[in-house]
Amino acid sequence: MITTERHGPVALVILDRPEARNALTAAMISSLGTALLDADANPDIAAVVLTGRDPAFCAGLDLKDLARTYEDVAEGRGTSADARPAVRRGLMPATTKPRIGAVNGPAVTGGLELALGCDFLIASERATFADTHARVGVMPAGGMTIRLPELVGINRARQMSLTGNFVDAATACAWGLVNEVVPHAELIPRTLALAGSIAESDPAAVAELRSMYAALAHRGDEESYRDEARWSRTWMTERFDAEAFGAKRDSIIERGSSQQ
Repeated sequence: MITTERHGPVALVILDRPEARNALTAAMISSLGTALLDADANPDIAAVVLTGRDPAFCAGLDLKDLARTYEDVAEGRGTSADARPAVRRGLMPATTKPRIGAVNGPAVTGGLELALGCDFLIASERATFADTHARVGVMPAGGMTIRLPELVGINRARQMSLTGNFVDAATACAWGLVNEVVPHAELIPRTLALAGSIAESDPAAVAELRSMYAALAHRGDEESYRDEARWSRTWMTERFDAEAFGAKRDSIIERGSSQQ
């Protein structure tokens, strides 16, 4: 089951099968995709927070429920009645609006891949992370070998995947897998606050920045710097609003001064 709550301009999407530690069934993957696409299509929603119902974030795929192969599930084949086309990145459709993962407990294998599909992660002190694909004899098809080394480095990713050992929240933060670790009771308020900060910006600019990160962040070659500059010039020529910039700049400076 997937539950969605509205918190102003933020959609809180909850994996809501706590009795099974939020293990993903085919129906849940379908409902999750629909919830994310609905949020993406809603002009009043600026960001999405994804979390699990306690005690876990997500224990992975419920392989007993899934008659199709793991790859079929990851590719989204036959898992959704939603007629809207959706390019998938791992277990979730690609969307234009940011997704923040609020990891409230264990995120294991497919559950870790689900978390890795978010723009960034905030973790409860109770969060743990593990890739147990090798232990259970299946291969990842939801982005594990792409996203995990991007965040923690290839050697730490190999360590997690080859051993199947759990990594605690503090270690995950030190490794760069999560951005912050907060007390459990503060996880959702903190993540909603960060999503609210995203909502204060121009949604078109936020979407463009996400596209730039997706296209350029993994490269690091000299041409990528030129591509970024060209991208910026195109935006400034076609979409920059000088009058709005002046007003926003002043309010940003005032806000920064008040936080010192």
